[in-house]
Amino acid sequence: MNYELLIGLRYVRARRRAAGRNRFISFISMVSMLGIALGVAALIVVLSVMNGFQRELRTRILGVAAHAQIVAYEGDLADWQGAAKIAAAYPGVKAVAPFVQQQGMLSMGESVRGTLVRGVLPEAEDRVANFAKNMKAGKLTDLKPGEFGIILGSELAKAMGVMPGEKVTLIAPTGLVTPAAILPRLKQFTVVGVFEIGMYEYDVGLALIHMKDAQALYRMGDSVSGVRLALDDLYAAPKVARGLLSQLDPSIGVSDWTRSHANFFRAVQIEKNVMFIILSLIVAVAAFNIVSTLVMAVQDKQADIAILRTLGASPKSIMTIFVIQGAIMGLIGLGIGVTGGVLVALNVDVIVPAIERILGTQFLAKDVYFISELPSQLLWSDVITITVLSFAVTLLATLYPSWRAARINPAEALRYE
Repeated sequence: MNYELLIGLRYVRARRRAAGRNRFISFISMVSMLGIALGVAALIVVLSVMNGFQRELRTRILGVAAHAQIVAYEGDLADWQGAAKIAAAYPGVKAVAPFVQQQGMLSMGESVRGTLVRGVLPEAEDRVANFAKNMKAGKLTDLKPGEFGIILGSELAKAMGVMPGEKVTLIAPTGLVTPAAILPRLKQFTVVGVFEIGMYEYDVGLALIHMKDAQALYRMGDSVSGVRLALDDLYAAPKVARGLLSQLDPSIGVSDWTRSHANFFRAVQIEKNVMFIILSLIVAVAAFNIVSTLVMAVQDKQADIAILRTLGASPKSIMTIFVIQGAIMGLIGLGIGVTGGVLVALNVDVIVPAIERILGTQFLAKDVYFISELPSQLLWSDVITITVLSFAVTLLATLYPSWRAARINPAEALRYE
């Protein structure tokens, strides 16, 4: 072990056993290490929660909205079978499913709710969406053509007070033109199931019926609103959309999830970046504490520095001693912070519900936020980035005090000793 490292370690150990006039330096040193630990742990936990939120948002939105969809620029898509055949044969497309999507109003007794009505083919829809595994009652295959069954979102069913087996009236905005007035089209549907995606927007505002029933109710004939696509790689959606666009009729367009829901994911990414910058200030404040700790240590160790200089130590060696001392303080804080942050990030799903039970409140209300649970996804790349940047800030904080220590004149330091 070279003597710079030996003395640097000794100073750190001595600070832990400090007494008398050195206790204040010891206290500031401890605050610096705890500040670094707190900043690093907060960064890891917050970025993990933001990653989890982004993943859950993407999974739940794309579980309903699909990776890409083919639609006509004007009106309904008439030759949807041909478009679906071309899309199914395109590399990277896993499944296709036609759909009808229209506005409607559900009525039962005195309860009336506006809703988005989606007509689907159950077997095909099961390959492009996640409705089947999110059913609270009934099955997607319970939608049969001509039987006029309907599946409601859980919050929509709760708001209307309906249960599976009961009947609701669906009112279509396109009506019958009579000499007296335009009469809305009404049809009674039987509730055959309830789904719960976990996103309030879909659970309170979406209803599923069979595609044939939707075509009959909305007088669409054999046309559909579009064709939904599921891809092998959801991040390849823009590339697949551009490729399909060149093979389809000019009157047909292709949109992907990165364009239709770009605002959600861009907002989450911006918020993640801003939170990283804000929480990094905690580490910066702790680094300033390291500066003050080392400045006081240099003042306290002037006689030791002077003796080392008279024994032949170079200014570079003196500087190295205090850099090592500050780096060790930073490493201790980093170790505590990384360990604590990783443990909390991996157990957010247990810690947050426990706190909610103790406080008797819910942090993420369903009617306010897109999701009602606090998710977490720990990415080791984030942990490495945080650790490296925090250690770099710590090393920068040691340079000025170490440079001052290297400039101490031995004769001046030992004059009154």
